[in-house]
Amino acid sequence: MTDSEVEAQRKTAEIQAKHAEFLFPSVANYYEEPVVLDSGEGFRVKDIDGREYLDFFGGILTLSLGHCDPRVTTPLKAQIDRLGHVSTLYPTVPIVELAERLARITPGKLKKSYFTASGTEADETAVALAQIYTGAQEIIALRHGYAGRSMLAQSLCGQAPWRALPSQIPGIKHAVSPYCYRCPFGLTYPSCELKCATDVEELIETTTTGRIAGFIAEPIQGLGGFITPPPEYFQIVADIVRRYGGVFICDEVQTGFGRTGEKMFGIEHWGVEPEIMTMAKGIANGMPLGATVATPEIADAFQSLTVSTFGGNPMSCAAANATIDVIEQEDLLTHVAKMGKRLREGLDELQRRHPKKIGDVRGKGLMLGLEVVADETAGDRTPDPVATAKIFEEAKKRGLLIGKGGMKGNVFRLSPSLTVGEREIDEALAVLNESCAQLES
Repeated sequence: MTDSEVEAQRKTAEIQAKHAEFLFPSVANYYEEPVVLDSGEGFRVKDIDGREYLDFFGGILTLSLGHCDPRVTTPLKAQIDRLGHVSTLYPTVPIVELAERLARITPGKLKKSYFTASGTEADETAVALAQIYTGAQEIIALRHGYAGRSMLAQSLCGQAPWRALPSQIPGIKHAVSPYCYRCPFGLTYPSCELKCATDVEELIETTTTGRIAGFIAEPIQGLGGFITPPPEYFQIVADIVRRYGGVFICDEVQTGFGRTGEKMFGIEHWGVEPEIMTMAKGIANGMPLGATVATPEIADAFQSLTVSTFGGNPMSCAAANATIDVIEQEDLLTHVAKMGKRLREGLDELQRRHPKKIGDVRGKGLMLGLEVVADETAGDRTPDPVATAKIFEEAKKRGLLIGKGGMKGNVFRLSPSLTVGEREIDEALAVLNESCAQLES
């Protein structure tokens, strides 16, 4: 080992030790030996030792255009030199331009925006807005769902591992997840007649006052393991929710901005127009920004004073405007559909090669998941987080970074940059195949 390699290892160990000493222990890192990332460009990142990795998780579906894309960083740098921060107390060109863009590209009658610094805040704003508009308080959320890390968001969360405290916010009811692979009713689609959707009506009638403020859901449940509802699901649920006085809040934090292919927003695949939509992550290619977009009638119901210090920051808005420019100008919605098809076909083939451990392949576009189980060939769908962790480590050894999710941590989440090409997809598939084979050897 060279002197430079020894020095790099020493520095890596030092950073890992300081992370453990000075950050909350809840700030968990991936991998048995966390990767200390130092730089990135496009689809690839380098750690502090200089080792390169193919990034197929993109900061949790955040880097729409990849790392340090000059089409975003150049206008961002120009904005920093011109105006960095003012808060929402002052209108700026970037925030107005972004709000106008969102009114144009979001579905249905969505028009007015409120900007924050995160998806958590966006969901908080959406729930408050639904309650103000309807005059009701109770909210329907989904099991296996995730909405952020605030008190409200944790109360909305449908996963025990991500709840640091018991529910602090009253009036939240959790409907069953549209999780076809693990149907909570033991049924099979489509003979199930969408029991997971129709059951929302009984939930409202038996556990609420019968008049609700709204229903909040991700089109594809992100942290839940990329759980993808049947085609009819959202239309059925939205109709029920509206009959009981509520509005549909669509959480597009992970599915938004072309991630699912063909459409700008995930819910468009289900043909439903929400009254309120939230977004963050991919909106600004890594800059902190959240947005809540609502119909004018609903947005105008919020009459009390409110301010967001960092919401709509000129730098974040400049990055968002640049990101949307690239998505539209390069027709990335079509590209994502094409590359998503190639990745999905490769994952289906991976499942055929490793039928015992890979129980399910699901998702849309470049938001695809693999669920790892005890033995699918024997009908044993017990989640296998141990095998998942081993494959996860093997992929890292071979230079591939991917995500994990699911209640038991047994679902791989693949979400490369929207600009990813055939070469990178084939490289990732080859690594996954080798990693699964290594587990079985």
